Amino acid sequence: MRIVFYLASIITANVITASFAPFQLGVFVIPMGTFLIGATFIFRDLVQNKYGRKKTYFFITTALILSALISFILGDTMLIVLASAISFAVSETTDTEIYTRLNLPMKWRILYSGLVGGLLDSVIFVMIGLSPLGANILPWEAVPAAIIGQVIVKSIIQLIGASLLNPIKNILKANTISN
Repeated sequence: MRIVFYLASIITANVITASFAPFQLGVFVIPMGTFLIGATFIFRDLVQNKYGRKKTYFFITTALILSALISFILGDTMLIVLASAISFAVSETTDTEIYTRLNLPMKWRILYSGLVGGLLDSVIFVMIGLSPLGANILPWEAVPAAIIGQVIVKSIIQLIGASLLNPIKNILKANTISN
């Protein structure tokens, strides 16, 4: 199920981003799929926790191909598809390597690796896909707010996911013991 949640969250994030206008909160413009991208880092960590680092890279590659294909099918320009693929590859790889190397309880590994992965994903995607350097969708004045808005949302999702990890594990453990 972890793999299904991981892949489904990535595909769903692409579909939501393509289907809905960005969420505007003051100066922050946040693509709607951003709310799921924070969760993809958590799901990826859970996949890695169960299947190991080596197999996780296979799932990241699968997710990357599916994500690019879905983005292209939904009508994103090649530059947006490329920006998404590059930001995904860098952020997921970084998340994987940080998660692997931290010698901390799982919730802290998920939190720290996801925060860094989310930051990289936001900066790279906005710079390549949206800024005047890339597709020129946003003017330079809007670029910092676009990055910060995405980082805030992804960080909140990471905090929620990491804080829910132990209660969920305890519920699952209690159900296993009672059965």
